Amino acid sequence: MANATSNKVAIITGGSRGVGAATAKLLASKGWNVTITCTSSIQDANDIVQECEGLGVEALAITADVSENNDCVETVQQTIKKWGRIDALVNNAGTTKFVFNHADLDGLDADDFLHIYKVNVVGPFQMVKACKEMLMNSENPSVVNISSIAGIKGIGSSLAYASSKGALNTMTKSMARNLGPIRVNAICPGFIQGDWLKKGMGDDLYNAAKENLTSTTPLKLTVTPEQVAEGIYNFIEISKVVTGETMLMDGGHHLIV
Repeated sequence: MANATSNKVAIITGGSRGVGAATAKLLASKGWNVTITCTSSIQDANDIVQECEGLGVEALAITADVSENNDCVETVQQTIKKWGRIDALVNNAGTTKFVFNHADLDGLDADDFLHIYKVNVVGPFQMVKACKEMLMNSENPSVVNISSIAGIKGIGSSLAYASSKGALNTMTKSMARNLGPIRVNAICPGFIQGDWLKKGMGDDLYNAAKENLTSTTPLKLTVTPEQVAEGIYNFIEISKVVTGETMLMDGGHHLIV
């Protein structure tokens, strides 16, 4: 617990790649110790830990599935054991099933919905529940839920995914109203550049969608994991009077009819 009284501590779920990895590295660069979780990519997570430690802080990688309450509790317990504090939680872990045609109801079933909700909605709930007591001890406690523009517009990788993110946005507001002084906010990115979407969409569809959004959004761009991480950091450290907000980070995609 050498840094228990100095470095702030954040838990970032789904921290082995993409937005989670970018957030871990950004917080580490600002002097934060970080715990990152992953379900299957522990080697990638350990690589991120090394990068964070290279920035002069301590970091911890844990294999954990946020849909399993015991894993959430264990993640928090290991973090407390190592540093004795938790100041921020970033609920970034998420999943989907790619059925882009939302009219294709046969592409999904109840099990798909339940699995996606268990990771995308129940998972964040369980992580907040496990962290609540320690967050209450922080001088500036913060939870940031990583949602999606899909939850605002009813678009995205599948009907079940969009629905789960809409539920996450509502839960964010409920938690913000009732868990003060913990601040609870959500970020709703649009199309995020990177391997997660590329793997799910395939190269051709990914490139076509990226090109389309770059030409049609007001800001003529798609966001990067690093840009989303900056938004997360803003909620955690800078916007200390903001709670219950959903920040849309999509280059203005939500403004297109």
